[in-house]
Amino acid sequence: MKFILGKKLEMSQVYQPDGTIVPVTLVQAGPCVVTQVKTDETDGYVAVQVGFMPAKKLSKPEAGHLKDLSLLRHLREFRVEGELAQKRGDVIEATSFQPGEMVHVSGTSKGKGFQGVVKRHHFHGHPTSHGHKDQTRMPGSIGAGGVQHVLKGRRMAGHMGDERVTVKNLKIVEVRDGGIIALKGAVPGARNAILEIVTV
Repeated sequence: MKFILGKKLEMSQVYQPDGTIVPVTLVQAGPCVVTQVKTDETDGYVAVQVGFMPAKKLSKPEAGHLKDLSLLRHLREFRVEGELAQKRGDVIEATSFQPGEMVHVSGTSKGKGFQGVVKRHHFHGHPTSHGHKDQTRMPGSIGAGGVQHVLKGRRMAGHMGDERVTVKNLKIVEVRDGGIIALKGAVPGARNAILEIVTV
């Protein structure tokens, strides 16, 4: 299992040898520093914590946690199965990934604010005929009146986006100089969003 943190740059396209065009997302992956190794004996599970991007200033607890390492802005933890290959202080580079590998990419999706049911849940709305003056994009009835409260999970208007999303089975098209990985297709988040990349 390989993993790395990255920063989303932009979308682009890559020409394949057969002339086809592949849409890709460019990600600045690494370098990441292993900041902590967790084991069954010390923490009850096996994981590796890595840091990404230099930080100018940290709180005292964070600075103490990274006291013999450089200051790092983003820390993420990856669960590991089996033997641990990393130790504290190791550097993870984008060159550890190879073109053709399949990865899962996790990040925070773009926030859309407060949205109605048509945009948020793809309701088709009401017919715009006689008698439906202001009802076109309304949710309509939400059920029988015998329960006397809104049932949990009812699809209604509300906050949309700005949540953790994982896009699975994306192919690595290229690994470029400078730690840039070209991933086939789109990944979650806005430009400069922090992404977690894990091999399948």
